[in-house]
Amino acid sequence: MHRPRKVAWGRVATIAVVAVCVGYAPIAMTELWPYARPGAPAFGEWVLSRAVSPRYVADALATRIGPYGRSLAAMIVHSVLGGALMLLGPVQLLSAVRRRVRLHRVVGVVFALTVYVSMAGAGIYLVRTAPGDAFSGAAFWIVLATILVGTVMSVTYGIFAAVKGFPDLHQRWMLLCYGFLMTAPLLRLEWGALPWIFPGLSMEDINRVAIMHLGSVVAFGALLASRAMDKRAAVRGVTGTWVPVPVLVAVHLAGALALVWIARSYLGWEAGGRRLLAGYLVPYAATYAVMAVRARRAGRAGRGWAREEWLLHLAALCLAPVVSAGAALFFARYGGLDRHTALSAGVAIGCGMLAFAATAVVSLRVMFGRESANRQDTAAARRTRRAPSPAA
Repeated sequence: MHRPRKVAWGRVATIAVVAVCVGYAPIAMTELWPYARPGAPAFGEWVLSRAVSPRYVADALATRIGPYGRSLAAMIVHSVLGGALMLLGPVQLLSAVRRRVRLHRVVGVVFALTVYVSMAGAGIYLVRTAPGDAFSGAAFWIVLATILVGTVMSVTYGIFAAVKGFPDLHQRWMLLCYGFLMTAPLLRLEWGALPWIFPGLSMEDINRVAIMHLGSVVAFGALLASRAMDKRAAVRGVTGTWVPVPVLVAVHLAGALALVWIARSYLGWEAGGRRLLAGYLVPYAATYAVMAVRARRAGRAGRGWAREEWLLHLAALCLAPVVSAGAALFFARYGGLDRHTALSAGVAIGCGMLAFAATAVVSLRVMFGRESANRQDTAAARRTRRAPSPAA
């Protein structure tokens, strides 16, 4: 009797990501054609109209004519190049896995330049669009701006890591960059899927639910990919931990208090608040559970580096609600936003920002480790040179 073969979840995930990217590329490239020429074909609108309803799509897009029209050329550049990035990303991933170094470098340069130009187009749109005029309002505008900054900084740090000879860190930053880019196709998938869970909601309301967890989901996906590609049990020069038990306890307590504050705020917001809270807490809890389990398993298996990276990201996840609560209070007091909008904006950006911070801390951990190891090697070499030669 043959034993059932173990499912290669990494391969399944890779195929799924590639399929989503390749499928979304033509949608992104044609998304703004109707705004430039009414009646022009838009593949995404056609699919979404049949997945939900033509009225659902028409009501949402009717409000976009004015804001998109003020920055149409920049938005077309952004969307067309965004579609190109959806194709370049899988090429980069597969070339790295298959160790096609020359192809990987050439495509990497094209990818980075395309990111910069595409994000410049998005930046022009954001500058010319008042936060209140953005799709789904000011909270969505803040999320878009945060994703833009995170994408540009991630690809920039990825370039620096490659130049400085840190391929493992280069890999992490580029995966995080692509994770931020994946918010676009995943949002479109939620436009089609969430109306079946929340019937009767407009696309603007669906957006408000989606931004509650998209940052967390894409950053978590980037972390899973990074850990799957890093088979090392230890990293040169990295010893001990930056997340001892007292620190882990402290961040858990701080995160729990912030989560209670966020939950109470949303529960006082009637049905809409409960819906947004569920959109935030369910993915957050699932992400937390996976990180905690993976960190514990890595520790039991003696894989110290894997445990350390999982713990660093787990600590950041615990602190994400703290940052969200602080951002919500800041937006309400200094950003001119009403309490509900400020809360949604703060919650929407917390996990993504802390995932970025955790990747930065992981990078510092690796760089300090290598520097420490180099100093130890240099000191050992000096001692060897100074040691008296044995008698002949």
